Amino acid sequence: MELKSLQEIENLAERDGRYKRDAYLFVYDALEYTAQKLGKDKESLTEEKRHISGRDLLFGISEYSADQFGPLTCSVFAHWGIEQTRDFGAIVFNLVGAKLLRKTDEDRIEDFVDVYDFAEEFDWKKRKADLKRLP
Repeated sequence: MELKSLQEIENLAERDGRYKRDAYLFVYDALEYTAQKLGKDKESLTEEKRHISGRDLLFGISEYSADQFGPLTCSVFAHWGIEQTRDFGAIVFNLVGAKLLRKTDEDRIEDFVDVYDFAEEFDWKKRKADLKRLP
């Protein structure tokens, strides 16, 4: 990520105050992870065809966080100020508002509301059996 973008994210996180800078950076990484899992890589598709729905992003976040943080996922998210799926939507739409991400006319914050319950989704004992939702 470019230094200018990092500074913009830092400023955005500071202005908003709800979520730490690392939460914003994590969303970027999870977006890239999800795009790869869905076969929507930068090299082979136009920007329009790389679009990822809020729901797909949230399931990508779930998988990516399991890989990155394992059983500490909920603790990491809580430290960042993230307590529910809507919080990821707020981060995405903050990034859209700052022109650091783009959205389609169909994308809405409601796409991120109550997609899964954190306590259930990030229950590590249950996750061991089935970690992969994306193809």
